[in-house]
Amino acid sequence: MVDAVVTCAGTSVPGTAMVTTADYAESLQQGFGHGPDLRAHLAQVLSPRRCVTLATVLMAVEDENLIESPADMPEVLAARGLRMPSSDEWEHACGAGADTLFRWGDDCPLDRIPYGDRTGPEQQLNAFGLRIAYDTYRAEVTSDTAVVHGGDGGESVCGGYGQVLAWLPLATANRNPFMPEFVYGPDGEGLCEDFSTRPVLTL
Repeated sequence: MVDAVVTCAGTSVPGTAMVTTADYAESLQQGFGHGPDLRAHLAQVLSPRRCVTLATVLMAVEDENLIESPADMPEVLAARGLRMPSSDEWEHACGAGADTLFRWGDDCPLDRIPYGDRTGPEQQLNAFGLRIAYDTYRAEVTSDTAVVHGGDGGESVCGGYGQVLAWLPLATANRNPFMPEFVYGPDGEGLCEDFSTRPVLTL
């Protein structure tokens, strides 16, 4: 259960360690990244910090693969008495009240990428007991069609974007501006099974 709360969602752009900055600089040299430095990149891909009031809901511990197109899933879930979470609900559920970059803190293991990794922090349940933001190949849709959470379909890992950029899709407030265009656009048609959502029961 995710309790009712007035929460400040989004993530403040954290300080960046030297090793993290150096890794981003390498990615930038290879043509990846948005902005001249990591702080500028984060400012573009993280949702803005804001305060919202959320009602208490029951949220699925695991995300579920879509069985219809994202546009048709609200009707599918409604038939079960459920709905998609809002983007604010998803971020609050993921971070569980933490204001860090990732649900487990501000750091990520730079000796690996979050793929095929069974021992990293992303494999642990979060503070609400949810398995969320655990695999960059998982892309969770919400009721907000302008946002996709929890992953980028493996783009950053498969594309060799670098260690830091490979981890960022798992950031609580990550909002890759290009993922919604893919998921809800013509390129995403027929790929519904590659996306997921996290059903919610309103109390």
